Amino acid sequence: MSRKGLFITVAGLLLVVFVVATVVFQSNKNTSVNQNQSALERAGAPVKGPADAKVTIVEFFDPACGTCREFYPFTQQLINQYPGKVRVMMRYAPRHTGSGQVVKMLEAAHMQGKFWPALELLFNNQQRWVVNHASQPMSAWGILGDLDLDRKKLMSDMNLAAVAQVIQQDVADGQTLKVQATPEFFVNGRPMPSFGYEQLSQLVKEAVDDAY
Repeated sequence: MSRKGLFITVAGLLLVVFVVATVVFQSNKNTSVNQNQSALERAGAPVKGPADAKVTIVEFFDPACGTCREFYPFTQQLINQYPGKVRVMMRYAPRHTGSGQVVKMLEAAHMQGKFWPALELLFNNQQRWVVNHASQPMSAWGILGDLDLDRKKLMSDMNLAAVAQVIQQDVADGQTLKVQATPEFFVNGRPMPSFGYEQLSQLVKEAVDDAY
């Protein structure tokens, strides 16, 4: 075989190897994305914004988290900034002492269609029920008394196995996604490159540009 023929043969083999490697890499990448997607969104999770929005911000949060409280109005601003294009899905990540009981209250309020008013009330009065970074569930319960809720049903629903299962799933999904702190944001499956308002805003802008 001539040198030219040998060169063409080797080049062809290298091209085949490259194509196969690319296909395998892309397949593995797509599998990873699909696995993460299944962990990102949970059917029935509290959602704010249009159901058909093409951009979804998934937030893992703890109601006792001060930074979660600070980011809450900012996520609403992003919904308003891109009318009809962005929605926010909330996932539970009770990391503070005592927060497990409080997220049960929120999920029970969600069953009465009052998740968002309950969350806003807890955020607005966070200093009254969070002491030294620890949740005080009885104080949170008292604050929720200001809402138009069926209190007896709320207490009963808090203890349902279905509520415990929802919270366990959110915690497990957070572990799958390597959520280390709250709030943790994902925009159409993409995590923030670093933490901050500008970073989240830029990530949402890129997702909107890609989707629309």
